[in-house]
Amino acid sequence: MRVVVAALIGGLIMFLWGAFAHMVLPIGQASMKAPVDENRLLDTLRTALPQEQGVYILPHFDMAMRGDDKAIQAYVAKTESNPYAFIVYQPQGSNPMAMGHNLFHQWFGDTLAALIVTLVLLRGGAGLRRGLLVGLGFGVFTWLSLSVPFWNWFRFPAPFTFAYLLEQAFGWLLAGAAMGWWLGRKRM
Repeated sequence: MRVVVAALIGGLIMFLWGAFAHMVLPIGQASMKAPVDENRLLDTLRTALPQEQGVYILPHFDMAMRGDDKAIQAYVAKTESNPYAFIVYQPQGSNPMAMGHNLFHQWFGDTLAALIVTLVLLRGGAGLRRGLLVGLGFGVFTWLSLSVPFWNWFRFPAPFTFAYLLEQAFGWLLAGAAMGWWLGRKRM
C-alpha cells in the first residue's frame, strides 16, 4: 500500500506542477508563436498534406532515395534555401477545451512514471534527501532522452527545450522529495 500511495503522491504532484507550469508560468509557452496568416496556413495544410494524421518534416526527403547522390544534393540545396517545419498534423479538428480525457491521460502517465521512481527509491533506501536526488535525476534523464534529441535532430527551439528541462527537473525534484519522504517515514 505504501508503494501505491507514494506513486499517487508523485503522480499528483507532477500533474499539479505541470498544470501550474503551463497555465501560470511561461514555461508551457516558451517559443510558441502565432502564424502571420493562420487561416491561409490552415487552408494550405488541408490541401498540401495527405488527409491522414502524421508527423511531417519539411523539406521532406524520401529515404528510399538515400543512395542517389543527385537526390541528396537536390535535397541539401532545398533545405539550405527554404524554411524548415516539423508538423504534427491531424486533419480532423477537435475541441481543445474539452480536455477531460487529456487530463486523465496526463495524470495516469505521471502516476505510472512516479511508480517507477517509487520502485527505484525502495531499492536504495528512501528518505527526503534521496527522493530529491532520485527525482532530480529522473527529471534530467527525461529531458536528456526526449527533449535534447528533438532539439538536436528536429530543430526544436532552445528556449522550448530548456523550458522543458525546468518543467521536468523541478517537477520530479518535488515529486521525488514527497515520495522519498512518504516512503522513508517511520510507520506507526
